[in-house]
Amino acid sequence: MHSYAVFLIEFGAIILGLGLLGRFAGRFQFSPIPLYLLAGLAFGEGGLLPLGASEDFVAIGAEIGVILLLLMLGLEYTASDLVSNLKTQYPAGVVDFTFNALPGAIMALLLGWGGVAAVVLAGVTWISSSGVIAKVLGDLGRLGNRETPVILSVLVLEDLAMAVYLPIVTALVAGVGIAQGSLTLAIALGVAGAVLFIAVRYGRLISRFVSSDDPEKLLLVVLGLTLLVAGLAQQLQVSAAVGAFLVGIALSGEVAEGAYNLLSPLRDLFAAVFFVFFGLHTDPESIPPVILPALALAVVTALTKIATGYWAAKRAEISVKGRWRAGGTLVARGEFSIVIAGIAVTAGVEPDLGPLATAYVLVLVIVGPLAARYTEPVALRVTAWREAREAERRAQAAEHKAATEAADAGDGSAGGGETHAEAGAAEVPRLPAQRGETASAEDERSPGSGGM
Repeated sequence: MHSYAVFLIEFGAIILGLGLLGRFAGRFQFSPIPLYLLAGLAFGEGGLLPLGASEDFVAIGAEIGVILLLLMLGLEYTASDLVSNLKTQYPAGVVDFTFNALPGAIMALLLGWGGVAAVVLAGVTWISSSGVIAKVLGDLGRLGNRETPVILSVLVLEDLAMAVYLPIVTALVAGVGIAQGSLTLAIALGVAGAVLFIAVRYGRLISRFVSSDDPEKLLLVVLGLTLLVAGLAQQLQVSAAVGAFLVGIALSGEVAEGAYNLLSPLRDLFAAVFFVFFGLHTDPESIPPVILPALALAVVTALTKIATGYWAAKRAEISVKGRWRAGGTLVARGEFSIVIAGIAVTAGVEPDLGPLATAYVLVLVIVGPLAARYTEPVALRVTAWREAREAERRAQAAEHKAATEAADAGDGSAGGGETHAEAGAAEVPRLPAQRGETASAEDERSPGSGGM
């Protein structure tokens, strides 16, 4: 009974604290994710007041949080949207992967963490935060901008890639062999392809089966179906999150909209618990040793995300201002970076991976909204300054060239006068007397020369 009371006290304090932190973040219009992570650090291993009785329940809540995050993500898209984006925007997805996954993989290898950690850290630096970016677009009033579809296309491709990437990570951290890992990936691809095909062809029938006018029944059916499919996917080592994502894709129309509205509060609750849980398992003392690599990685991948958005918007023939806005908006990392890192931390892949991912996300989840707001004006100001400097340099070069040409022309005129004078003097015929004087002078020098 005593432990039950302690559990209620601890878990109630966690929920109350998260609510207050969320209100604080909302007042200052920034994402609450860094505050949730800091709360987990404060009450986890090595924190101010470690929790004990409620930790197991928080772990289960964290798993549900991941499932709901991916479910809600799937509900935002239809299968036809995903297929259309895959066909038309895949070059942007390739550039996004190349620019942003490779820095994470290279950093892990430089730190000597091995291939598995490299694959995990590549995912941490690759995937942007859809939740943070969607909120930023709404707050800045950019949902109707021309560059917004480009941003959403990049996010959709990242989300679709998660259906392939998460099974790979799950198989790698589990230490399965190449054959079993290949089988797991084949199953994941097969399931994802089958769900997309069924959703495109029979999405209305599935939605009609799940649909209900009673919100309670709709909530129970969608939530129960999601947990069931997620459990089956986990049993097949495909990843519970991928299973939830595919359920969301399969639902469409009014059912998807109704389920989204009903599940949003649950998603927010359990997602917050997930971030706290990740922080609980990160020792604050382990962050300072990895803070420099985390900062370096944050700087590099912020720039590569800006380059990704700029390239994708340029490819879509968006104006220069829109290109910079697209790049700055994609900088934020958040929930999915923590989800990926959490898989490796749970499996005990690399002790420093969790602290580095925590520090990395803390930096970019704060810098992301600032980058979305200020990348465009800063870039345009720097560009204008460089153009002014270049124009000034060209003007100085032109002035120097003109002065040099003028000096050369002046020297040439003066020299030319002397030459003509000499030529004129040469053309004047010598008088006989002068010739005689010259001859006698030469005759006087000749004997002296011969005598010597």
